[in-house]
Amino acid sequence: KDIFDSLDFSLTDAQIRVLREIRLDLASNKPMNRLIQGDVGSGKTIVAVLATAIVLSHGAQAAVLAPTEILVEQHYVSFLKFCKPAGIRIEMLTGNLKKDKRNKIINDLKSGEIHLIVGTHALIQESVKFHDLGMIIVDEQHRFGVQQRKALIDKGYLPEVLALTATPIPRTLAFTIHGDMEISIIDEMPKN
Repeated sequence: KDIFDSLDFSLTDAQIRVLREIRLDLASNKPMNRLIQGDVGSGKTIVAVLATAIVLSHGAQAAVLAPTEILVEQHYVSFLKFCKPAGIRIEMLTGNLKKDKRNKIINDLKSGEIHLIVGTHALIQESVKFHDLGMIIVDEQHRFGVQQRKALIDKGYLPEVLALTATPIPRTLAFTIHGDMEISIIDEMPKN
């Protein structure tokens, strides 16, 4: 609520619809496995932030997995900006962190002091453990192998999974058709 109330823009009808779908998933008795598809600039990130805030409000942690350090930095900055009103502690984990900083992040993640971690493949490493991983957001999931995604999912107990993509891919759509993933489409661009 703190995050939503601090927004300096209104959500589009499409974003609100997708958030409703996510809330229904989160309220069900099975883990969410949903893909949000939308053009660049359609507002997938704020939807992911608000969905993450729901999970964090229940005391769990969340992880955002992105394929490149540039995307990790973009997500880190966005989540940091939006989550500031709620006092959510966010850190970034990539392969090029100095050892001391990396060890501090790994320890704080395991103890639960870090609520949200944004990272590259570094999140999948065996040394990275969570206190209570409740949600995983994967950006451009087609850039990760099935085993890589599974390695992160296995770090939690049936975590919610939300995938984001700006490019519809036949493989991802096949998952949807076969019932492995639900799909939400943000088909409306924000004003301006």
